[in-house]
Amino acid sequence: MINIRKSEDRGAANHGWLDTKHSFSFAQYYDPEHMGFGPLRVINEDWINADSGFPTHGHEDMEIVTYIVDGALEHQDSMKNGSIIRPGDIQRMTAGTGVRHSEYNASNEAPVHLLQIWILPEKEGLEPGYEQAHFTAKEKQGKLRLVGSRDGRDGSVTIHQSVDLYASLLEAGDQISHDLKGKTSVWLQVVKGSLSANKAALKAGDGASITDEKTLKVEATEGAEFLLFHFT
Repeated sequence: MINIRKSEDRGAANHGWLDTKHSFSFAQYYDPEHMGFGPLRVINEDWINADSGFPTHGHEDMEIVTYIVDGALEHQDSMKNGSIIRPGDIQRMTAGTGVRHSEYNASNEAPVHLLQIWILPEKEGLEPGYEQAHFTAKEKQGKLRLVGSRDGRDGSVTIHQSVDLYASLLEAGDQISHDLKGKTSVWLQVVKGSLSANKAALKAGDGASITDEKTLKVEATEGAEFLLFHFT
């Protein structure tokens, strides 16, 4: 069964410096029908203006994954990590017992476009942690590239939850198939372009929950980029 969360139905807010879309309830946007999907609690699509960003603020008991679509984001945190995240990078921050961080557009000219993802951890009170990895376009082209997992295999970042997170880039007409192993909880988020998932049409910004399917077949109807969360 596939249930589509259309891009235009998401929560939205424009703060001038920040334009944001919420797939699930977040901040001032509350929708009891869309509180998350299993451990997946937040998918926010953000556009942050040049020389703008989130000043230092705190988080606890959450796995925070940042995926850059276009531009660059500067990260600083209370664990003394500092980095600039660009397209192809995956950043995972375990908030655990408490972390403070800031996120600013690293450019004074162009906006940064990103997805920020929150996943509930397998348990509370984890030691705070940070990890970042880069995956080339070639690694994701025409295939599912594992970028996050519980055990950190194949060079993926470690996410403290039973999830395999994949990223993929497809050209028009490309097809991929993924074994869902019977009863599943899968979320597909389209980042760019358009595609079909088991014949259901999806476009940029759309998400879809996929349950009780044996196989997922994805075909790009134009050049597409997407993330796939497979909870095991």
